[in-house]
Amino acid sequence: MKIKKFFILLTTIFIIATFSVESSAAFLSPGDETVLGDKFLKSIGSQYEFADYPYIVKYINDLGQYLGRQIEVPYFSLNFYVIKDNTINAFAAPAGHVFFFSGLIGIMDNVDELASVLAHELGHVSARHLASRIERSKKIGLATMAGVLAGILIGGEAAGALMTGSMAAGIQAELGYTREDERQADHLGYKYTHMTGFNPEGMITTLKKIQREGWYGGGGVPPYLLTHPGTPERMANIETMLQGYKKMPEPDKTKDLRSRFPLFHAMVIALCNDKEDATREFKKRLLKDPESIVAHYGLGLGLEREGKINEAINHFKIALKKKEDSIPIMFAMGKAYQMNGRYENSVSILREALEISPKDKEIMYLLALSLQNLELYGQSSKIYERLTFLPPVKDRVYYNLGLVYGRQDKLALAHYNLGIYFRKLKRREKALFHFNKARELAGSKLALKEKIDKALKGLGNR
Repeated sequence: MKIKKFFILLTTIFIIATFSVESSAAFLSPGDETVLGDKFLKSIGSQYEFADYPYIVKYINDLGQYLGRQIEVPYFSLNFYVIKDNTINAFAAPAGHVFFFSGLIGIMDNVDELASVLAHELGHVSARHLASRIERSKKIGLATMAGVLAGILIGGEAAGALMTGSMAAGIQAELGYTREDERQADHLGYKYTHMTGFNPEGMITTLKKIQREGWYGGGGVPPYLLTHPGTPERMANIETMLQGYKKMPEPDKTKDLRSRFPLFHAMVIALCNDKEDATREFKKRLLKDPESIVAHYGLGLGLEREGKINEAINHFKIALKKKEDSIPIMFAMGKAYQMNGRYENSVSILREALEISPKDKEIMYLLALSLQNLELYGQSSKIYERLTFLPPVKDRVYYNLGLVYGRQDKLALAHYNLGIYFRKLKRREKALFHFNKARELAGSKLALKEKIDKALKGLGNR
């Protein structure tokens, strides 16, 4: 844990480090920054586990994209991630990648707090603080800069070799935060939060909680405060801005995100914390409020992680009775039924969910999988086929579509889709085998042969 915290601290010093933007400042080109962003994402993915639960991913990206619409000049597409780690931190990386640690989300009480911190990080992205700072540091060379970035993320001897001596001192001095950076990000964050109908006071309440975590948590100063300096001054500045605050009418999207926050918060606690700690937390909440939808849902997720599927289903049922149109609860129940081999029950609840949300790809995939397990291959393949027209398409869709076509003796289509699956995995020999087999079996199906030939040509085989 100490090593991981060290990595987090160094990473945030490097990545979140920003400086005041002057009119004459040069900026790292968007192309170079995109390369750095890709390297960063790959490296941090090797050090930390991202929360990949679909409705965690969907919520943080829905909120981030909504706030990001306020950015005047969008240089990059924005992407948002939750890291499964109890550290109190969040940061914006190169090329519009924004990361939240689950520990920070866990101490938040409402969407205004999450939106305020997220908008602050988008302020850094919008002002291109990082791009300008890296540009000024290019005296060490962009390639070396990328190496330092990789060293910080990978850690160990490589990090030590890259971050020692005068180079380390020079880089940390170049990449240090300034109060002016924070002031500018706060102003922009305030604007983005206010314009979307959230309450910017969420930044004040969050900073107070982060400070409290440092004072009483016994783990030293939280990384967010180390890399976002001048907290008392910042709070004073934000409070000054709040004196002129007038609540905006809430757009429907803001109302939607506000209503979805409690279940999102429960997902983060239930799926990112230690599973025993998570179940204890929600059991404690149920003692206080036995009717709590959020507590039943969160406890169900925690029990599912512990392998107590029947107990989990019981809690999902209670939660769903009180919130009958909740897609995340329906998904959780359908998934639990499937894990328990109760595929008919899974199909029933997922069909209901699909009537409420016809374009939900996670519901569609889970329904197709349950139908596949019931050997209803025709119904299953129709859903998988539909999913192939709804990008981005996950690899598993092509794999399962290949299997169900095979079960229906549609062997050319089976091999074709398995070929796509292996091509996406970059397993060229297996992809070639299945594409060639598909062509052999395609017979007089000219349209299919044309697609197969195109796939083979893409692999350099024709």
